[in-house]
Amino acid sequence: MAQPSSLTNISRQRSSNPLIQAWLALLGLSVGSALLTLIGAPSAIIAGGILLLALIKARVILKHYLDLENSQSWLRGFTMVLTGFSVVVFALSLV
Repeated sequence: MAQPSSLTNISRQRSSNPLIQAWLALLGLSVGSALLTLIGAPSAIIAGGILLLALIKARVILKHYLDLENSQSWLRGFTMVLTGFSVVVFALSLV
């Protein structure tokens, strides 16, 4: 039986690292925010989309980089506060 190559093992180790996955998610969300500005939608829809993506990015950072994954109550609390802040910012952007 052939053994898997070391390259396969390295790529498997890299993709299972949660910090790399979080970084890739943040990169994808940032690209999504940039692409959202290029569509010809009304400014309120673009602002809402960018705020939603920023909220998701904040949750990824809190969960993976600040290690709140193991403390669900703190993660929920921060998420609620950030969601409230995002709603206020969105409401102010509509005025």
